[in-house]
Amino acid sequence: MRRELYVGSLPYEITEDDLHRLFAVAGTVQSVHLITDPVSGKSKGCGYVKMTTVGEAIEAINCLDGALVEGRIISVSEAREQKPQKSPQRPGVSRPRRAGPGGGSGRKQ
Repeated sequence: MRRELYVGSLPYEITEDDLHRLFAVAGTVQSVHLITDPVSGKSKGCGYVKMTTVGEAIEAINCLDGALVEGRIISVSEAREQKPQKSPQRPGVSRPRRAGPGGGSGRKQ
């Protein structure tokens, strides 16, 4: 079990301070991060909360998963380990080679 929790179905108006106060009922909150749209800056309705101990994380799940927050039923679960992201590339499509020094294709002839 990890100390970091994923929180989904959040009201779009909720702030990180609101989320911090909400999770403080289960123990000491180490950090809070709301996921926002990079262009508009508006909440995407989900985020992450890191509790100080595993016991507090378990308590937060038990207390808050399925809780009604500002008219929405939120979900709280253990956050999954993030996988390293690969650059987006379609199968069967190769990237063009960059020209090396001197402007050639970089291939020996």
